[in-house]
Amino acid sequence: MKILVCISKTPDTTAKIAFKNNNTQFEDAGVQWIINPYDEWYALVRAIELKEKDPSAVLHLITVGGADCDAIIRKALALGGDEAMRIDLETDDAYTIATQIATVAKEGNYDLIFTGKETIDYNGSAIGGMIAAELNIPYISLATQFELNGSEAKVTREIEGGEEVDVVNLPAVISCQKGMAEQRIPNMRGIMAARTKPLKVLNAVATEALTHIVAFELPPAKAGVKLVPADNVEELVRLLHEEAKVI
Repeated sequence: MKILVCISKTPDTTAKIAFKNNNTQFEDAGVQWIINPYDEWYALVRAIELKEKDPSAVLHLITVGGADCDAIIRKALALGGDEAMRIDLETDDAYTIATQIATVAKEGNYDLIFTGKETIDYNGSAIGGMIAAELNIPYISLATQFELNGSEAKVTREIEGGEEVDVVNLPAVISCQKGMAEQRIPNMRGIMAARTKPLKVLNAVATEALTHIVAFELPPAKAGVKLVPADNVEELVRLLHEEAKVI
């Protein structure tokens, strides 16, 4: 079995967010970059667990980005994986990213492709579905559990108000979220081994971006809290109606 895990670089959740060039670009100076948590904690770790059950399985990692992504993909290798690939292209267009990954996946003939459900910076949730469409294979999103039996997978996914259990034949693309696996921390052996594991830099294929970012905007500052005595219901109703405008 061949598994491909998609890895993306995101700002640390504690990073101070700012923009530059008239709010058209993210200010990355001084930002600590991490593996997107959904990719690391759930997609990658679940793939590692599958490989541990089947030592003959091959686990590859892939990312799309510039040379500054190398440290991130090396950390992912330290957690587990046989080799990594970086497609040398900087873009924020989801279709372009998906097309690049799908091109490599098609040549690699992978049985299973894992992605995180979304990145924590763009929250697009689009990459997995687009990869599956490009490869013309099944796609299951928001997976919380994944069990493999030969070439058939049973996937539990989150839906509005509950859960849904699907059965799919491989190959397939699965987007992963909380519940798929437990977080792991690279150990010293994994960190040392990652230094010698292959990291291939691949040329991007020609694609035409379908979207581009016009501008970024920070959310409005939070308003102050008004405390209303529990016995003053009329004042509470007035505030909800006149100021909050929710009733």
